[in-house]
Amino acid sequence: MEPVIDTHFLGEEIVKKLKTIYDPEIPVDIYELGLIYDVMVNTDFEVKILMTLTSPNCPVAESLPREVEEKINGIDNVKDTEVEITFDPPWSKDLMSEEAKLELGML
Repeated sequence: MEPVIDTHFLGEEIVKKLKTIYDPEIPVDIYELGLIYDVMVNTDFEVKILMTLTSPNCPVAESLPREVEEKINGIDNVKDTEVEITFDPPWSKDLMSEEAKLELGML
């Protein structure tokens, strides 16, 4: 019998992993920066992440989503990860957490 894996717990592990990925131009992780719009985990432990970039011309437009996918796929029990980039709504500083604003001296 396979052990039961809680998708909520797995979601928390994914957020922890996302907080280890930093935008190379801003010294704040992509989660606190507000680049992650949604994290979905289905009962087959397949993950879909909806995210954005600080701008459509972001220099890491190709490498950052790939890094997210690779790190999330490295979590135990995750079977597959799909990262979808959207610019709707466009990213703005309003999406940043209070922690990120404090880190960047914006509060």
